[in-house]
Amino acid sequence: MTTEVFTPTVAVTMTPSAVKHVLKQVNRQAQAKGIRLAIRKSGCSGFKYETQWVEDVAADDKIFHIDGVDVYVKEEHLALVNGIEIDFVTEGVNSVFLFRNPNATAECGCGESFTVS
Repeated sequence: MTTEVFTPTVAVTMTPSAVKHVLKQVNRQAQAKGIRLAIRKSGCSGFKYETQWVEDVAADDKIFHIDGVDVYVKEEHLALVNGIEIDFVTEGVNSVFLFRNPNATAECGCGESFTVS
């Protein structure tokens, strides 16, 4: 019998559209080092994504370097976003970040919040 050790990897990815948008915005922000992906309890499904420009790095930040963009995630949020893909989409005159999270087991109807089991 053999024993296999599995070490899970934590990953955050971005589409080229999201990278382009964030790079453009970071270059406009004098103090911004990158973008933070945060999770907070909210909405009808339990959790909500938030994005913020990062000026100061926290001790518990995990940093993902993606094609010139630094994405900051608090260690406590990693389990909720492991494997997430961040996209930036434009529909008509509206542009928004779109999150494809393999850990989400349900989303509310408006897409603002999600649930994990």
